[in-house]
Formats: sequence, C-alpha cells, structure tokens
Amino acid sequence: MENKLFPESLDIYVWEGKSDIADRIAHCLSSFDVQVIRADGMSVTRDIVSLRPSIAVMSVSVIDRGEFSAEDWQKAHCMPVIWVAEVGRTANPRVYPTEYSHILMRDFTCAELRMLVFRLAAELHANNAPEHKPQPLIAQSECMQALVAEAEAFADCESSVLIMGETGVGKERIAQLLHQRHGRYRLGPFVAVNCGAIPDGLFESLFFGHAKGAFTGALLAHKGYFEQADGGTLFLDEIGDLPLYQQVKLLRVLEQSTVTRLGSQAEIKLDFRVVAATNRNLREQVQQDMFRADLYYRLAVIELRVPNLQERGSIDKIAIFSALLGQTYDEIPAPPDWLLDLVANSRFAGNVRELRNVAERVGIIYRQLGVWDKVRIDRVFTMLGSLERADDTNDLLVVRKKGELAERNRIIAALDANGWRRQDTAHAIGISRKVLWEKMRKFQIADTEAVGEAD
Repeated sequence: MENKLFPESLDIYVWEGKSDIADRIAHCLSSFDVQVIRADGMSVTRDIVSLRPSIAVMSVSVIDRGEFSAEDWQKAHCMPVIWVAEVGRTANPRVYPTEYSHILMRDFTCAELRMLVFRLAAELHANNAPEHKPQPLIAQSECMQALVAEAEAFADCESSVLIMGETGVGKERIAQLLHQRHGRYRLGPFVAVNCGAIPDGLFESLFFGHAKGAFTGALLAHKGYFEQADGGTLFLDEIGDLPLYQQVKLLRVLEQSTVTRLGSQAEIKLDFRVVAATNRNLREQVQQDMFRADLYYRLAVIELRVPNLQERGSIDKIAIFSALLGQTYDEIPAPPDWLLDLVANSRFAGNVRELRNVAERVGIIYRQLGVWDKVRIDRVFTMLGSLERADDTNDLLVVRKKGELAERNRIIAALDANGWRRQDTAHAIGISRKVLWEKMRKFQIADTEAVGEAD
C-alpha cells in the first residue's frame, strides 16, 4: 500500500563519520520510498548526483575532518542537511554552528527522525512544485534581456540587491528570479513585505516578532518577518516609504544578522538575503535627508533597474498581453491583428499592472459576447487613457515632488518654531493633530530631524 506521508520518493545521503547511524536510518524509513545512501568517501562536489529530491544526514564528527560545511553541501547540491551529535547545543555550541538549523541527537528515535524528514521532504516538494512557481518572465526586448542577464549574473551571491523601477513594472518578479536562482536560499522562504503598508506602532512586532506575554493580547510567541525569512529571501517592497525612525532599526538587524523578539532578551542568529525595491530615487532622498545614507549603501550593493513598458516596446507589450489572456481564459482564441496593433501603439502609465487590467477587461468582453467587439474594446483603451497620454507626465511628477519637498520643509520649520510640540504646531499651521501626524509620516519627518532646511 502506497504511503502518502512523503510527497514523493526521496534520496537520503548519510555521512556517518565516527557514528553508526546509516543502518538505523534505513530501518526507521524502511516502509517508505526512500533510498539511504552511504556517503562516506564520496566527494562533496563531484560524486553526489541525484535526480530525485534529496536530504543529507551528517554526523558532526565529520566537522573535525575539516572536509566541508553545511553551506558547501547546500550550495553544491541544493539539499538541506540534518546534523546528528551526542551533546546538546547548550552544552557545546561549537558542535552546532549557528547556521545548522536541523538537529538530531545521536540517540534519536524513529519518530523524531521521521518527523524532521517528513517536514523537509514537504518543503522540498513545495519549493519544486510547478503550480507554485511564478509564470515565466517575458523578456523578448533587448533591455529586458539585458536585465535578466544582469540578474542571473548576481543571483547566486549573498549581497543585498536594490531593484529600482516605476510602479507596476514587475520589481517583485525580478526579486523572485534572484531567489529562485540562488543555490542555497532558494530552498528557504520568499517573504515579501510592503514597507509602505506597515501601520504605525506595529513595525517592531511585525518585523522583530514577540515573545509570549510581551504585551496585552500576545497569547502566543510570534515570528517576525526577519525570522520568517531565515534561510531564504526577505523582499522589502517600497523601501523608500519606510520612515526614518524605522530605517535605523532595520539597518541594525541587517548589519548584525541577529534579531531580538519583543519581550525577550535572547538574540536569534539569522541568515537571509535582502532584496529591496523602490519606485523612488533613493539617492535624491538621501541628499534631502529623507532616507538614511548608511541604509542605502547597505542595500544597494547590487543595483538593478527594471525598464518601464514603454521602454520595452511593442514586442514585450504584445507578448505580455497575449500571455495574460491565455492565463486567464483557457479557450480564448488568438487576438486579431488590429487588437495587437492597438496594444503595441498604446502607452501604459501603470506598466504591466495596467496592461493586466486591460487584458482582463478585453477577455471579459470576448467571453461574454463570443466575438472581439472592436467598439467596446476601443472604449476600454480610451477610458483607461492608454492611447492619449500627455508627453509632459514626467514634468508633472517633478513639479509634484518639488511641491511636496516645499511642504515638508514648511512643516519642519513650524515644528521647530513650536519646540516640536505637535499639538501647538498643528494649531499654528491650522490643521488637526491627526493630519499633522499623517503628513509627518508621509514626508518621513522624525523627531530627530535637523533644523533649518531651506526651501
């Protein structure tokens, strides 16, 4: 009878060193579709070749030989490592380097072994399942091919990456590409965080997590975003929207690679890669004291810029539009040439996100009517303003930014004149205290701001 606990067949490589664990492992897993392979004597980087999902089980006694580390194994074979030792971590921390997260005592029971192997096998299955993978990245234009080549070149390094680009261009898709191509981190989670949507007062709890009883309502311990991303990738979207007072807390974790939950004194060692994205010009924000320079340099070790849809040209517009139609409606026929020409000659200020909206609306028209109704489809493009867009859009954005900077400086001047007392400042400006707070958050004004910025 087939056992359903394993999602699929599995190879387990056992490097037992001075211990005697291979036979016990084979016995404990004898009722499953598992092949236990003695790995002692094999070369880590050359001899291990597996076409099936694989897990390594190693005795810590092999550490003394200095032959390899868990990181070497994972990079070479993209498989997790379970370490087996006689003493507990608290008794001898040297036995368990901090990155070795999967631990078994030498006197492990069959139940303990199975529980850990089941969990890792399920994670391998989830990471490799086609249905959970993002759709293929369309990159037929030269500028997108150049971007993908650049991302591929740096995907397997551990340095932080800053992805820049307009809203809707697909920055998160590039971040996912970097995650999928990393030899070790791709086995871990991809945790995406919208920094512009973090409520005031919840930054520490959401990012750092909290211990049980840390505050009223904390009935259980909670892992924050940093811990959730351990062993994988932390994607910080809209990083430019993060207020200054939160930026310094983020920087401290990125530099120390440790986190302490709220209500706890224990430091937790972490290992993850940071990929940040923004539609703002962070260098300008640094010059205007709206973004910390040290955090910018920490994030922008590698910089990638995603071109907008207009730069990508008609070849990518048509390919993306056709792909979106096919993904949403299985039996929809190929769109006619006049519709593809309409897509190619349109300007999508919202980039791929707006094009997705257009594809969905056009697909609904065909599904409901059974024909490509040109009158209704033309109306879709006209209503969205995709065909007729002013050439001075960028100029309007520049004017808006200058206006926002002037308003920010006026608020700082008013705060300074009133000793940074928010109630008095709000009264002097003629707004409510709540509106003042919202504006301070919008313009990233912290209480520690320098005084005397010029308009």
